[in-house]
Amino acid sequence: MSEKNTAQAVVTTGRKNRDSSTALARETAKRLGLPFVPRKNESLEELREQYGTEFVLVAKKGLLYLETREGEFFFHPNMAHLRLKNLRFGNGRDHMVDAMDLRRGMSVLDCTLGFGTDAIVASFAADAEGRVTGLEASPLIAEVTGYGLSHFHAENYPIQEAMRRIRVISTDYMDFLRRAEDNSYDIVYFDPMFRHPLQESRNLNPLRPAADHSPVTEEAVSEARRVAKCRVVLKENARSGEFERLGFSTVAGGKYSRVHYGIIQI
Repeated sequence: MSEKNTAQAVVTTGRKNRDSSTALARETAKRLGLPFVPRKNESLEELREQYGTEFVLVAKKGLLYLETREGEFFFHPNMAHLRLKNLRFGNGRDHMVDAMDLRRGMSVLDCTLGFGTDAIVASFAADAEGRVTGLEASPLIAEVTGYGLSHFHAENYPIQEAMRRIRVISTDYMDFLRRAEDNSYDIVYFDPMFRHPLQESRNLNPLRPAADHSPVTEEAVSEARRVAKCRVVLKENARSGEFERLGFSTVAGGKYSRVHYGIIQI
């Protein structure tokens, strides 16, 4: 076998390829500065071996899929749909929205976009008069989620409009916060990879290899306090010591929930 090429990731198509998938794969590869690889009949494992990479970005079914050794990461607004349904037709409550004290017309900086679920809920709550900006340190995750938010056809208009309003930026949130002006967002929100992952969060497994696992720092919270007009909110494991370490004296969430929200009111 010839010597391996090396790349952070390669971009290809599914085996059942269409011209639209090839075009999307080529455009994505160019945008990210990654190699485009014709799929032919090679397996994902063969592509990883040939190019010496852990990650394969696949264009198929009109979306982007990130293949990692832990599984397939792709965008789907499923959990956001359930939460929005509860906001619209249920009791009108959401623990994150309550922790943010988020109302129509407010602005949210989501420093850890990930799947985009929380950003969608925030965008819905802020409505068309508000704005939500999602930051994602991993260019691969940002590409999958950002493309999904812009192109996924949701089953109802309100969730699709909430998705389309989100601005996605691929950047480290510390770099962004340091450059941001004072009081430039109503709410600054952190949902980092938990220090002690919940066992039931297996749907996160495909995302973990590509995600930034760095803990939120005291400097990040200090910058967030400067940037936020109203609140800084941290989502964490309910039993986490992160709230105390970072100075979140108010902690909210469901009585029996495994996830809580630390709140700093400005």
